[in-house]
Amino acid sequence: MGSNMARRLKEVGYEVSAVYDANRALAESVAKELGCSAPETLAGVTALSDVVITVVTDDKAMYRVFAPRGDSLLSGARGRVFINCATLSPKTHVDVEKLSKKAGAASLEACMASSITQARQGTLYLMIGGDEAVLQRVKGILEKLSSSMRFVGKAGEAAKVKALVNMVMNINTAGLAEGLALGHALKLDLAMLRDVFSQTGANSRVLATDGEDMQNREHSCFFSASHAAKDSGIALKLGAAAGLNLPLATATKRQFDRMIKEGLGELDKSGIAELTFKGRHKSKAKKRK
Repeated sequence: MGSNMARRLKEVGYEVSAVYDANRALAESVAKELGCSAPETLAGVTALSDVVITVVTDDKAMYRVFAPRGDSLLSGARGRVFINCATLSPKTHVDVEKLSKKAGAASLEACMASSITQARQGTLYLMIGGDEAVLQRVKGILEKLSSSMRFVGKAGEAAKVKALVNMVMNINTAGLAEGLALGHALKLDLAMLRDVFSQTGANSRVLATDGEDMQNREHSCFFSASHAAKDSGIALKLGAAAGLNLPLATATKRQFDRMIKEGLGELDKSGIAELTFKGRHKSKAKKRK
């Protein structure tokens, strides 16, 4: 996501001054392509940039790059703006905003409800959380990355919305996999079945993005099963804190957790169909018996 966002910004005329990734080879490759620097330190990125966009894996990674001590994006950050795009726990975004302010910088959450293709095309859907004044400072950049954005509220609020978006998407994905798997077991024509789904209450965005891939076992990764499990976990923690029982979200997370245990975690979320179609995936547990 990050490399394609950088490509998009370069394409529309912004100067991309630096790229950073834990995978040095990847960072150097993208830097060479874009004609920019690939600092070996996080502080080096901040030193070269006015605005820093982060896309990290999880809460732990976010706290690492915004550490109050040691090598960190916060080193020499006075006057900088951080746009944080990953799906994280709401509290993490709140903490990062506090840490940024303490360092004399500003932060904004810009949660993305889109995938790699949209990042490259500049058609992301963004949910924004934080200070509206900060949004105005970087709105031009965000407009070049998105086809639409929605300001949700203070820091952490957009992360709540994003968690619910992914929770519902993941439930839809698991449900679609089961529907197609049952159709396959009943010897129905799956192309016909998908078309019927699209014209009825079984329709969903996931049907359009993942249905054919589930049928054809094409699981090139746009949004991994491991990320789906992580994001479902964020939603379940929010539900528990609110005193709600979320049985569908719970069952869906178990399926994505199972994918990880079975070594399928880096498949696209559509790979959940491998667990439901008869005759596809033989579980490691069964192999050991």
